[in-house]
Amino acid sequence: MGNEWRSELAAAIERRFGEEVPIPDDLQGGETLVRIARHRSMRRYDGRPVSDELVRLLCAVALSAPSKSDLQQADIVIVRDADKRRTIIEPIADANPWLREAPVLLVICGNNHRQREIHRWRGHVFANDHLDPFFNASVDAGIVLATLIVAAEAAGLGTCSVSAVRNIAADVAKCLDLPSHAFPVAGLALGWPAWEGVLSPRLPLPTTLHVDRHDGTHAREQVDAYDRRRDSLQPYRTQRDPERFGKVELYGWSEDKARQYAVAERADFGTFVRAKGFRLD
Repeated sequence: MGNEWRSELAAAIERRFGEEVPIPDDLQGGETLVRIARHRSMRRYDGRPVSDELVRLLCAVALSAPSKSDLQQADIVIVRDADKRRTIIEPIADANPWLREAPVLLVICGNNHRQREIHRWRGHVFANDHLDPFFNASVDAGIVLATLIVAAEAAGLGTCSVSAVRNIAADVAKCLDLPSHAFPVAGLALGWPAWEGVLSPRLPLPTTLHVDRHDGTHAREQVDAYDRRRDSLQPYRTQRDPERFGKVELYGWSEDKARQYAVAERADFGTFVRAKGFRLD
């Protein structure tokens, strides 16, 4: 890749955040940073199959990620069976029709069941039956998900994570035979990209990057500026639920996210998690 990665990295960062970020002269691993900075969610695939060997390799790489206290509370389920794919995909396909064409569907899970089984096998009390085990397993799964995305994109694949599996968490858990204290965190679609994809701008760095203390003093102005910048670079094609919320002249990121969370989503997820055996106090 030579040294051209420097300009590609600078361009990706500027596109994301609307500002230049200096690149150290002695920076190592620039090619990897470019791939991460240029991440695009991919919902169009060219139809070529992805080999089972490659999927297994990428999962092994992802499961090499850091884990809280070496507890290793993340699992990946490769969903190959056609009936199981339909069970998971069809209830969420209206909002995600592209999922039907994804060559590979994975479900990344948090798993505190194994830890509890270890206590039973070794004859030790499980003394942490509260929120922390659920939180730790969720974070482990999130780290594995992010690592899997980086690994897949390094191999030339496109990816898109699917939080909508939590809309039907109980059905997914039943379909995949998840034991107690194990739960789906997200799906992940993999496939060979059919197009370049879109690099979405992010909130400006002063909004989300802090030194020594969190500072939200100018958050509203920063979000307003981001709305205008994003609208100029990547405007929304439609406004969410205009029958309920009406239409506005500038439909920015903040209006879209406010509308999204003005409608209850996954209100039963806590009930599902408790039914899986977790105490969340």
